[in-house]
Amino acid sequence: MAGRTDRVEHGNERGCGASLSRPSRRRLLTAAAGLAALSSTPSLAANVLDIMPFAGPAGPLEGGTVGGAARRPGEPLDGDVAGAVSHLITDGEQTLIDIALERDLGILGISALNPGVDVWVPGPERFVALPTAWVLPEHERRGIIVNLAELRLYHFPEPDTVPHVHTIGIGRDGFSTPLGTTTVTRKQAEPTWYPTEATRADRPELPAVVPPGPDNPLGRHAIYLGFPTYLIHGTNKPYGVGRRVSRGCIRMYPDAVATLFDRVPVGLPVRIMDDPIKLGWAGGELFLEVHPDLEQFDELEADYTFTPKPAPDIRERILAKAGEAHSRLAWDVIDKELVTRRGIPIRITRAEVASADHRHRSTIPSDFIGIY
Repeated sequence: MAGRTDRVEHGNERGCGASLSRPSRRRLLTAAAGLAALSSTPSLAANVLDIMPFAGPAGPLEGGTVGGAARRPGEPLDGDVAGAVSHLITDGEQTLIDIALERDLGILGISALNPGVDVWVPGPERFVALPTAWVLPEHERRGIIVNLAELRLYHFPEPDTVPHVHTIGIGRDGFSTPLGTTTVTRKQAEPTWYPTEATRADRPELPAVVPPGPDNPLGRHAIYLGFPTYLIHGTNKPYGVGRRVSRGCIRMYPDAVATLFDRVPVGLPVRIMDDPIKLGWAGGELFLEVHPDLEQFDELEADYTFTPKPAPDIRERILAKAGEAHSRLAWDVIDKELVTRRGIPIRITRAEVASADHRHRSTIPSDFIGIY
């Protein structure tokens, strides 16, 4: 799709300033050929991600607009879609777990986008798509918005600006996180953990107080909320982030929570929501993002794939969002995405067709038959 920025990287890349190990000639040729094919043949890119040519993720990495210049976190929003799906070629050394940790992504989100790929042994020279594009939550965009259904936290530096997006870990079965609005009530570096009575009943070996240090599950930074006993914190087990493993608190990767800790003030508004389906406009087109449900997340955890379920009936919601563009809705794409649930923005409107009047005003001679 015009204006889309897809990034293909080598699996050893660790950032713009990092050094890379020297890839093999075969790997370089493979990546170069793949890039050339993807850029010149939209249908091939569609086949790689099983996305129709007119339906796909959009916008530059780290936020911005479809077909526009990249916008950085803190710059004004231009539409409801931020980021761009990026890609890499595995090197046979890193696991997808390592890549998720390195890039502040969730392993379940990677599995949803690459079903069937073993996250521990993906193998060398495998094309892997990364979920680095987002339809922004359909709420007032300020402060912190946590969407449990997608295992993500959005921090808006200023209202209606491009957010910083972070992966989170949430409560497992039986340990839910409260929904609604609250605020940041206090922050604590090197926090002390006071296990609740329920936690100590389940784990009687725990002491009443766990001081700062490597055994503290809060990690090195804690952001306390207005919901008693619930907080946003780091962890001493980073591989649990991007999963449903906590007792209801919101876990983040250590480096990510340290950055968030420095950015957010006490009193910042926080909204916690649980919506696996999001809709948003960008560049005059409507996008849909659908995430697996809790049962499907559990299947991804075990088997790296999940059992499809019938598409939920959200026709009225989509029609209301589409408004006057309802005639351009691609219902075949919508129905397919509501089942496959890949967790990336998918364009669900077709391009407008020129009207008969517009065609009649064409300057091309009526007897022109083209050159073959």
